[in-house]
Amino acid sequence: MTTLSTGRDTARTAAVTALAGAASLVALVVVALHSARGQGWDDSAMDTVVGGRDAQLTVLSVLGYVSIGAIVIVVVGCALVALLRGRATLALAAVVVIAGSNVTTQVLKHTILDRPDLGLGTLNSLPSGHTTVVASSVGAALLVAPRLTRPFLAAAGGFATTLTGASTVVAGWHRPADVLAALAVSLTWTAAVAFFVHGPARSVAGTFIGAVIGCAGALAFLVAVGVRPVMGWDGFIQASLVLGAVTAATVVFVLAASAVSPAE
Repeated sequence: MTTLSTGRDTARTAAVTALAGAASLVALVVVALHSARGQGWDDSAMDTVVGGRDAQLTVLSVLGYVSIGAIVIVVVGCALVALLRGRATLALAAVVVIAGSNVTTQVLKHTILDRPDLGLGTLNSLPSGHTTVVASSVGAALLVAPRLTRPFLAAAGGFATTLTGASTVVAGWHRPADVLAALAVSLTWTAAVAFFVHGPARSVAGTFIGAVIGCAGALAFLVAVGVRPVMGWDGFIQASLVLGAVTAATVVFVLAASAVSPAE
């Protein structure tokens, strides 16, 4: 592994990013699960956007593609790309990112985390499993992909992750904090694994542009298929804030995952 003596190496960035991802997850748990105000905000935010019958069918169709089979395909694809590049270590890294992220989400949601009864129900849905599947796949793909392809991968990954996360909110499956927590889990694993396969760092300007285009495209797609504020124009600002937050968080996730990926 080549390490640059100038300090332009991804190791430090990966370590800081992993800690930031873990801290974000803890903050989301404390606010969204263990405070009455946080639970209220989260529940209210989930109810700000709605879709008619056709829009609901579209988002449910999107979510239907997120499955165990999809995970297997992504894992195999990442491994093949890494092996074709002669980087068996990156193939293993991709597997660890996807497996670690998804196992962590399921254990947190079903075993470790609970939702105290603060008057808004006790069913915990944090983090979102569907969002974790897609986000961890994007993180793994960015790790193994050649540097020149990352802007295009960022656009596709940003689109898929934003569309999946926002669709779970529109479908009423998840609260916004569940989606943000899934991004935090996936980022923590991506960055932690990237720390061990670190290498030369390069500009992520192209990745940023790709991520913005992809995430904004997903938002535009949802609007085009009929996702609207539940209260019409009176709820436009609230709905924009919710969908905007998911979109912005996804841009940050994709950008951070690219920044910790070695440029070799």
